[in-house]
Amino acid sequence: MSVNRYQPHVLVLPEDDANRQMANGFLKDPTLLTHRIQVLVPADGWMKVLECFKSDHVREMDRYSKRFMVLLIDFDGHEERIAYAKNFVPARLLDRVFVLGVLKEPQDLNEARLGDLETIGTALAKDCREETDTTWGRDPFKHNSGEIVRLRERVRPFLFQTER
Repeated sequence: MSVNRYQPHVLVLPEDDANRQMANGFLKDPTLLTHRIQVLVPADGWMKVLECFKSDHVREMDRYSKRFMVLLIDFDGHEERIAYAKNFVPARLLDRVFVLGVLKEPQDLNEARLGDLETIGTALAKDCREETDTTWGRDPFKHNSGEIVRLRERVRPFLFQTER
């Protein structure tokens, strides 16, 4: 399903299939408004995520002011990669682009005993929705804390159903 480009929405650009699986797990949260988020085809490498964002998505983000992007990459043990990645984001878009990912690689998450990749994605969605850090606060994810605060602030209000 594609999103309505004129309403607030999130596009997730995953690095590889493992990141896509986590993103698909995020989509399984029962309160997620799935018509407001779309997981794109994996870019096949963290640098390709950045290049694809710059070449294909910057112009579209300028065109659609209610679009948010999550660049879902592996940090391969390099926490400073977030700063490098943000250099690919024009200053005017920094408040709508989030760089997230596993500290090493998603395939290494078995060591953390958090479940399969989709289960982990669902747990990350729950943390986002409930503003908790049960999973986001674990070692493979805690380096994302600054981005998660910004993400929750910006997209949580339109991405999850509110109780009525």
